[in-house]
Amino acid sequence: MLSRLADAVVPVFGRLDVTTDAGSGPIAGSIIIANHTSLSDPAIVLTALRRLGTEPVVLAAAGLWRVPLLGRVLTREGHIPVHRGDPRAARALQEAQAALAAGRSVLLYPEGGLPHRKGVREAPPRPFHSGLFHLAHATGAQIVPVGQAGARALASGSPFEQVARLLTAPLRRPRLHVYVGAPLRLDSEQTQAQALAMTHSALTQAWHAAARQLGAPVLRTGR
Repeated sequence: MLSRLADAVVPVFGRLDVTTDAGSGPIAGSIIIANHTSLSDPAIVLTALRRLGTEPVVLAAAGLWRVPLLGRVLTREGHIPVHRGDPRAARALQEAQAALAAGRSVLLYPEGGLPHRKGVREAPPRPFHSGLFHLAHATGAQIVPVGQAGARALASGSPFEQVARLLTAPLRRPRLHVYVGAPLRLDSEQTQAQALAMTHSALTQAWHAAARQLGAPVLRTGR
């Protein structure tokens, strides 16, 4: 339902194009990682993945489960709350492992929360948290980098700016692009630092491919 809803709503607000390295979507049981720049980008990524035949389980901020109706939908569909800075945080990885073992793909945002920066310009992914390494190391699942660009044109900035951008988006219909990169697997001998550097590089390349498709202004750093 969440993926179907996103697929219905996103075209109203923007013009989404999807390209892939291999010409197809992620195989079942993949760990899908995406760059996180805006409140709108999960819907954009879910729409792109649905068009490629993938409807993943999503690891998302636990606060979303407190939103009326939305929380029940998220629970019913098996999405996983992430309690950052809380002893329950480890439970999210356990539930993600179970979803992968059941043949579901899992979408997570290894940067964690949203960036603290102004404007609609694109910027490279920020450093990753360690959860991705632990999940991939425990399961051996392949990792698929998904870069998105354009989401900040839909929602970014102060609360007032976010509302203004969303309200005007159906008239502006900004271009959005999602690029699905080639899958990769961790080497059992890689350290955490090496694995995160490799996956960060892969996601950065996927993001850059998406931003290049838009000809989007790009910041030199993620700050």
